[in-house]
Amino acid sequence: MPHSSPVPVRLDRAAGVPLVRQLATSVREQVVSGSLPIGLRLPSTRALAADLGVSRSVTEQAYDQLTAEGWLESRRGSGTYVAAGAAPPRHRPLSPPRQSRPGLLRLDTGTPWIDPRHRAAWRRAWRDVSTATPPPGYDDPAGLVDLRAELAGHLARTRGLLCDPDEIVVTTGTIGGLGQVLAALPPGSVAHEDPGYRAAAEAIRAAGREIRDLPATRPVTELTDCAAAYVTPAHQHPLGPVMSGADRLGLLRAARAAGSVVVEDDYDSEFRYDVAPVPALAALDREVVAYLGTTSKTVGPSMRLGWLVAPSALHRQILARREVTHDTAAWPVQRAFLSLLRDGYVDQVVRSARRTYAARAERVVAALAGVADPIGPVAGMYACVPMPRPDALRVATAARAAGFDLPLLHDYCRSSELTGIIVGFGGCTDDELDRALAAIVRALV
Repeated sequence: MPHSSPVPVRLDRAAGVPLVRQLATSVREQVVSGSLPIGLRLPSTRALAADLGVSRSVTEQAYDQLTAEGWLESRRGSGTYVAAGAAPPRHRPLSPPRQSRPGLLRLDTGTPWIDPRHRAAWRRAWRDVSTATPPPGYDDPAGLVDLRAELAGHLARTRGLLCDPDEIVVTTGTIGGLGQVLAALPPGSVAHEDPGYRAAAEAIRAAGREIRDLPATRPVTELTDCAAAYVTPAHQHPLGPVMSGADRLGLLRAARAAGSVVVEDDYDSEFRYDVAPVPALAALDREVVAYLGTTSKTVGPSMRLGWLVAPSALHRQILARREVTHDTAAWPVQRAFLSLLRDGYVDQVVRSARRTYAARAERVVAALAGVADPIGPVAGMYACVPMPRPDALRVATAARAAGFDLPLLHDYCRSSELTGIIVGFGGCTDDELDRALAAIVRALV
């Protein structure tokens, strides 16, 4: 067996860029430049992890990404090699990352299904915007007054969260709201579920804060030295379970004891179809929880609109900063969403989507019966299906061959070693979902 060669890589833990991405980028650049020639045997993931002083999951994920892109190849019983033909002419661009490969339908956790029968209401909202008079200068730093009044009623009715319109801040979405919370917090690390929402982890790192991993399958009992804890209690992202009542109370006790803020991302709480939507965590303790809501799972991700209900002291700091930065959502978008709320559009698309997701969840469970078991009860617009890593990679490869891009559970992990696939069923048709499920089943039997 040939000896492997060392890979010269320097990782910067203070760079705000995930170590997996840094490692993959460095190896990719060395392959393209010819520094790592075709046919070279690379160190094992275990050996490279030891050399770099990182967890093995970092090197495994980097190798998996580069293998999926065609830069590396794995030879059973032999190791990982620089793939034949991996170094293209210098004028050719690098292959795009897996998430954006053309021609593949990505069955992700965040693309909602919008019933086309509601398009007339969407068009009416934007006609309403076109006839309204925009503010002559910068808008209210908290957001459009009338929109906050509508949101207060919406939150009370749908989430059991009672608040005054003046306690609501309109944001540019979940990550925009999270960024403003992070900027107003005192120094300290931020606890984050693992596996968890990757965009939130990126935002935490970009704010210059260290992430403390919270195992998503275990209760939170202490948050010492944490300025905040980011959680998805209504539908854990990406595993799916609801945080139990006992665990909610335990999390709030831990936050109060540590002086931490719990950041509640309520990203698709509307879409439970086994029981009524679970009330917001913020409804239990407004002075500990900063509540984040979003239009991305109802009206659509591209609207880039959300809302924040924060503890009073944090609320004041966020508004003071926004007075200076004008970091607010665009007025036309706020005005359009106001019309959509008033017109009943949001309630209509939620009801339609809930019925569609319920039916598609049943299709997923039925199709996979006997070969794989999703974490249940399935809710929202995706199912998380645990399985051994080799099976997950084989399924993802089979899905790509059939025209679908399936997210892998380990892509959402940092220290966790959970593996499996994610089957999103919001951004597809019933026929496309059936074809994807057939490809998954073929790969598993």
